[in-house]
Amino acid sequence: MDLRVTVEVVTREQWGAVAPRCWDTLTCPAQRVVIHHTALLHCGGIRECIDQLIHIQTMHMQDRNFDDIGYNFLIGGDCTVYEGRGWGVVGAHTKDNNHDSLGIAFMGNFNNQSPSPAALSSVKQLLQCGVSQGHLHPGFTLHGHRDLGDTECPGDGLYAALKHLKFP
Repeated sequence: MDLRVTVEVVTREQWGAVAPRCWDTLTCPAQRVVIHHTALLHCGGIRECIDQLIHIQTMHMQDRNFDDIGYNFLIGGDCTVYEGRGWGVVGAHTKDNNHDSLGIAFMGNFNNQSPSPAALSSVKQLLQCGVSQGHLHPGFTLHGHRDLGDTECPGDGLYAALKHLKFP
């Protein structure tokens, strides 16, 4: 019997991502998970979220000169999980901390609001999936971006909610 946890993810192909310029393979499994917020507007449906994903990828590649969108996964306001760089790929989400971590961004600004319980549940399921499929070390540590850099990210509301993402 296969006991692996799965999660439905909107793939790069489904949301219309452009091909990365290049990528580095992550030393699997990832030892840490870094939680971010995009600090952009909330997206409430798949069309809005896809438009925002395309905007974020364009901004990361053109303005910041990243090879691709910076995050491994993003969580829409509709609680949908979207593939950024995906599993096993080094992200560009936390300076000097990308080669052993997975970056997950909640789409929206969480300085003054908290993520929904459903959005937190989506991330928890993604983390369980990563552990069960060997992409994420079972003893991974969870961090807010501010724990590893001089930033307010992931916003006070999301940072306070990180305790709900931990599981045994």
